[in-house]
Amino acid sequence: MTVETGSGIAPDAPAALAPTADPTASDRPGGPPETGPGDRVSEDGLQRDRRLADGIVRLLARALSPESPITISLADDATPPVSPGETSPGPRRAHVRVASAAALARLLPPTENAFADSFLRGDIDLDGDIAVAIEAARDVDLRRLSRADLRRLVRWALELRQTQAGTSAAPLARQAARLTGRRHSRARDKEAIRFHYDVGESFYRLWLDRRLTYSCAYFERDDDPARDLDAAQEAKLDLICRKLDLRPGQRLLDIGCGWGSLVLHAAERYKVDAVGVTLSGRQADEANRRAALLGLDHRVHAEVRDYRDLAPLGPFDAVASVGMFEHVGAAMLPAYFAAAFRALRPGGRFLNHGIANAERGRAATPRLGGWRGGIRRATFTERYVFPDGELVPVERAVAVARDAAGFEVLDLQSLRPHYALTLQAWVQRLEASWDEAVAAAGEEVARTWRLYMAGARVGFERGELDVAQLLLARPLGDRAPAPRPLRPWW
Repeated sequence: MTVETGSGIAPDAPAALAPTADPTASDRPGGPPETGPGDRVSEDGLQRDRRLADGIVRLLARALSPESPITISLADDATPPVSPGETSPGPRRAHVRVASAAALARLLPPTENAFADSFLRGDIDLDGDIAVAIEAARDVDLRRLSRADLRRLVRWALELRQTQAGTSAAPLARQAARLTGRRHSRARDKEAIRFHYDVGESFYRLWLDRRLTYSCAYFERDDDPARDLDAAQEAKLDLICRKLDLRPGQRLLDIGCGWGSLVLHAAERYKVDAVGVTLSGRQADEANRRAALLGLDHRVHAEVRDYRDLAPLGPFDAVASVGMFEHVGAAMLPAYFAAAFRALRPGGRFLNHGIANAERGRAATPRLGGWRGGIRRATFTERYVFPDGELVPVERAVAVARDAAGFEVLDLQSLRPHYALTLQAWVQRLEASWDEAVAAAGEEVARTWRLYMAGARVGFERGELDVAQLLLARPLGDRAPAPRPLRPWW
């Protein structure tokens, strides 16, 4: 790897990262600073802070593996930001640019939240493959540093924070979610959903497929997911419809219908009457608008409704829930599966498509904000993306569906590689439309989704996250199985 600093480029060997002057006496990079007492704004003071920052960046880089695919540099304060992907050190490589010594001071100590906030406000920029940068950052290991270098890192970081104590960053325009009320109450769930989804269709439209399908696609090939996204999402929608064995004239319920991609596809292709429910009024309005444009408003209807209030809609022949399971919460899983069970006619099928925690042992216990992204525990996602999100292992979902609700388990299919490809496609399309995305939702929102989706991709690629389609059936009566062919019909 190479490490760029304000004083030049040190190539390839870790030994080349050592400061050019031995700071043993002063324990400071480049020798002792020459600045008068209390003079924080003098040129000498700025040079001293720059030398401290250069030294810290060099040592942090040494804590990476020598084969690391990322490079790090400290940019000048006046360096203009670049668009994502505008400069790239090469395929599957990335470059981390820290805007200034003051920006580096705000990043110390480098916790997940400090990193996320720094990225959102532009103190840090990531060029090239952001997923590579996130994955490599997880492998920072201070044990690669000598004791002397570790002491230098701590002292220089403390000194830089002290000299920059009088500076402060501008507040973020989009504040972290602050939900009120009892966790997973109807009112609070609505707040959480609207925080995430009401960013605006114009933003999502830039990087989702043409149907605005905001869930894992189903790819046939893995070489160009951004180009194949539309076909892969249609294949996923059709797979769901086939597993549900939809027939003309049947009634389909979609719990968490989003912008209506599944209900519209099922009504058009399989001639069913479809009802979608969501907690986002903007999503329901968009689904109904698209149904009218396609001439399907006699078959498709979307409305704002909680999954716990489905009784007025009557019975359905099939129920689906795609990408909604993650919002339910472990404590509410019995109520969630029971609601789907009651909505079905005897013999009807329920397909639950959702992200699951794929870790084992104690790490597999449900956790708040349980999205494992690329930067340690994903409290960033809890704060800025999916408030109250919670993941459980797929085995727990199966047990609750069967034992607490009474479902019969027909099939379980993992789509984990497909979600990594989906997220790769979304990030590539977002980066390709960066200026439009910033204009539609603001710089911080665009940065939030770029970081979140790249981190989630790493989680799926590493096997920390899974996504599964669980096909269930409501028995015909007193433990009588639902009828089905001997072989899968899809």
